Amino acid sequence: MKFELNYKASPTLSKFHNSDAFFRGVKGPIGSGKSVGMCFELFVVMKSQAKSRDGIRRTRHIVVRNTAPELETTTLKTWLDWFPEEVFGKVNRKPPISHHIKIDDIESEVIFLALDRPEDVKKLLSLEATMIWFNEARYILKEILDAATGRVGRYPSHREKPDGFEGQWPTRFGVIADTNPPDDSSWWYDMAEIKHPDGWVFFDQPSGLSESAENVENLPPSYYNNMMAGKPQEWIDVYVHGKYGFIQEGKPVYGDNYVDATHSSADVKYDSLLPVIVGVDFGLTPSAVIAQKDPFGRWRVVDEFLTPDGETWPLQDFARNLNKYLTKEYKQANIELWGDPSGGFRDQQGVTAFDLFKKEQLFVRPAPSNKFEVRREAVLSPLLRSSNGLPGIVVSRQKAPMVRRGFNGGYHYKRLNVGGEAKYKLEPEKNRFSHPHDALQYALLGGGEHKTMLGRNEKMQKPTVLPKFKIF
Repeated sequence: MKFELNYKASPTLSKFHNSDAFFRGVKGPIGSGKSVGMCFELFVVMKSQAKSRDGIRRTRHIVVRNTAPELETTTLKTWLDWFPEEVFGKVNRKPPISHHIKIDDIESEVIFLALDRPEDVKKLLSLEATMIWFNEARYILKEILDAATGRVGRYPSHREKPDGFEGQWPTRFGVIADTNPPDDSSWWYDMAEIKHPDGWVFFDQPSGLSESAENVENLPPSYYNNMMAGKPQEWIDVYVHGKYGFIQEGKPVYGDNYVDATHSSADVKYDSLLPVIVGVDFGLTPSAVIAQKDPFGRWRVVDEFLTPDGETWPLQDFARNLNKYLTKEYKQANIELWGDPSGGFRDQQGVTAFDLFKKEQLFVRPAPSNKFEVRREAVLSPLLRSSNGLPGIVVSRQKAPMVRRGFNGGYHYKRLNVGGEAKYKLEPEKNRFSHPHDALQYALLGGGEHKTMLGRNEKMQKPTVLPKFKIF
């Protein structure tokens, strides 16, 4: 069957294809042709691979999306639009989905995987690949990305290299990724804008409304203008203009009472004259949030101490490292630690979470409550108040990025999968943002908000004294 690939790379994707960097990432608005560019890049690798001893160009590629439904309905569909089964070979749809390609002197295997949890790393560890593509990479954990970097460039085997061949083997390999813009607490932002690691190159596509917008010839008329109708500015900035930004997921726990422009700042600094209040959430991914309250009752979230990329740590290891961090960063401070009251429960060895912290010279007091409604009010109350024109709580953009991201929608109620009016779960979704927010709640409860709440309630609950009447 005669078949032609009518692909024309946009200016940004042309630079992407011509780069020989080990990691190449493309960020841009919706509809900018990113995914198609990634598909074509894999085919370029297939065609450019040098022939093995038997004259066949062999490659193996892994295509990763964060969930199985999106992998099948979006990523695989895009792939087959360009590389249909009737031309390139049948797809095996039994997990893991794989496409075995045979055309001319090319033989290639494309494996489609859904990886969205740290434990999914093991799916990668037994695979030897030429290239890995992360589709919609903002949802991929850094831990999974790190594992992927060790699995590429390992196929085809050097045993297949022809005698006397002196070029690079495999001819072209590495990690490629595309994404709509993440927020500035993501690993993508960290790598692209701050760390700039050697061998990593990031490409930004222009706004969908700019004169240099890409792929518009393949989009419906007024595509971006129609899309913008009724959307908040944050959504437009991310999906139309391709800027880094926060997109709320589910229903934020504190509603719209947190306003990032008001309640976060680059100028939140540690004040050595004020006590340091540390909230601790125990569990498999323990978290600590460091806050201070000024004389006017305003809270400053100055820092956070979390496990790297949401890793699970033994609690005593976390306590030991937290102690080192506090000793280094807050050496002369008057420090109070408040934790989840359930940390007083004894395990099978009769040891409590408080005991483990005490062994590391950290004396954690149980917060006044671990009821969710009480914890939520401890944070909501300062969000709703101000003093001398300044907000009752402000978060450091530099040192507390996960707390900030949680306020912006990461810490949310998950929507229930029901028809009709939107309904949500009664408890926040447990995720990498919920743990630092639990810690923040314990810090504010222990640091004085619980007393404030009790004082309010006592005033409200005082019995009404009726005037005495004379009885004639």
